[in-house]
Amino acid sequence: MNTQDDDTWIAACAHRLQLHWRTVDPIELEATAREIAHDTQLRALAPGVAASRWLAPIEAERGA
Repeated sequence: MNTQDDDTWIAACAHRLQLHWRTVDPIELEATAREIAHDTQLRALAPGVAASRWLAPIEAERGA
């Protein structure tokens, strides 16, 4: 992966996170997306799918 691909993946992941947390600062969302990108299993997925999987326990807890 090159840096541009990484940046694009992180931006897309951060966008998906923003759909969940609309009031969180975009810089924080990008930092979270960068952390998600360090997980090799999640990084292998499309960014929106990775963010959704990462958010799944949080969303499940909200629904409980």
